[in-house]
Amino acid sequence: MSRAQHNLLRCIFCCALLVGWAPFAGAASSESRSPTKPNISPAKPNIIFILADDLGYGDLGCYGQQQIQTPNLDRFADEGLRFTDAYAGATVCAPSRCVLMTGLHIGHARVRGLRPVYQPGANLEASDITIAEVLKDTGYTTGIIGKWGLGEPKKFVDGLPSHQGFDSFYGYLTHGEAHNHYPGFLWRDGKREKLPNVVSKDPKFKNLVSEKKVVYGHDLLTDESLKFVRQHKDEPFFLYLCFTTPHVNNQIEGDGFEVPDHGQYENENWPSPEKGKAAMISRMDASIGKLMALLKELHLDDNTLVIFSSDNGPPQNEGGRQPEFNDSNGPLRGYKGQMYEGGIRVPFIARWPGRIKPSVTNNSIITFADVMPTLAKIAGGRSPADIDGLDFSPTLFGNDQPKLNDRMLYWEFGKYGVYSQAARWHDWKAVRDLATKKTELYDLSSDLGETTNLAADHADLVTKFNDFFVAARGDSPTWPLVSTEKPPAANKNQAE
Repeated sequence: MSRAQHNLLRCIFCCALLVGWAPFAGAASSESRSPTKPNISPAKPNIIFILADDLGYGDLGCYGQQQIQTPNLDRFADEGLRFTDAYAGATVCAPSRCVLMTGLHIGHARVRGLRPVYQPGANLEASDITIAEVLKDTGYTTGIIGKWGLGEPKKFVDGLPSHQGFDSFYGYLTHGEAHNHYPGFLWRDGKREKLPNVVSKDPKFKNLVSEKKVVYGHDLLTDESLKFVRQHKDEPFFLYLCFTTPHVNNQIEGDGFEVPDHGQYENENWPSPEKGKAAMISRMDASIGKLMALLKELHLDDNTLVIFSSDNGPPQNEGGRQPEFNDSNGPLRGYKGQMYEGGIRVPFIARWPGRIKPSVTNNSIITFADVMPTLAKIAGGRSPADIDGLDFSPTLFGNDQPKLNDRMLYWEFGKYGVYSQAARWHDWKAVRDLATKKTELYDLSSDLGETTNLAADHADLVTKFNDFFVAARGDSPTWPLVSTEKPPAANKNQAE
């Protein structure tokens, strides 16, 4: 379905409701509530998508972490389905979230890299269709709590949550704002809501560093998520809960892992940044435990699909931490901002009691672009016809989907243009450097850590991937293919 067709159907539906066209409204309701699979509930399920910020593949106990405690997410995985081969939309925040919201892989997405929010290409536009719009059209109340990062309150208002299908929003609009875990304000819908934290008066760090820390941003997001569920417990809802933990505050020199206390890690013989990151992760885990407990308290547990993931891999050296400490990327090579597995492969867990079998591990290859068609199918809605993602709901319910592994997946990265690319097909992974024009090739079935480049032994596969790198991406005037990184056009004293 094109954007124009989508908007026409929405207009007809809204007009029908306004004039009380009961037969139309009734028919739509009946169709959307009809199960498409025997094990999908006839009633619209609530949907909660929880997104961590910079959480690594190896940062959770259920993915092999030995030191950082994540009992609630470990139980979450034990009660649901844990994917081993799930991929973020990109290796950094903004484009990854764009892919998640629109179902378009990064070669077709509006936002394809990181750049200041005031520049073109860093925000969604009116013609983009999001998950929230699709679910809203099927009768869902939609809300986002946390970090948005795809719209700017002045020049690029079409990218704001309220213009992209969300009924309510509480949190951070821009990536720069979200670096500060003790912000001076958070956005509630279109207005700033002042907080008692006192931010730095230095223009370079405006809204990014707090001198007086009173309330912790993550805790406010947690409280707001519980409030949202209570408020909408009697209607189908979609909650996009985007925590800012464990992202470091890049504007702080030294230990940038802002957290009220180190909790159970205080007495560990670890560097302070490592204690801070661990405390952030465990605090997020506790918040998720509160949310899951509330679903049970309100008797919503059996009719709520909850998915947890991370927007990209862990950073390498940010915030004063050591890249290998506590093994954040697990057995994978690479970090945030890189095309190797550690930058793009992420935790991905789905839980829905009575619908998704517990204690299941699945190695189907899925990506953020697949989330829109999957949630649309489960909700009885219809996603745009021209997206890149595939519906993986049959996999959630225990059915094999060979097509998930048969396709080629695509990623690219660059700050002001694209200078590296990656693709996966079955167990083969290719990484191409546009500066050297060389393509590396790895067999993930025997070399998960991408240590042995097999390009010289498989010229046919290298050609196949190189052809795909050309075919996979659509032209974008704001994200050209380049061989070197270019500096920003201007400095607006706003961090990305």
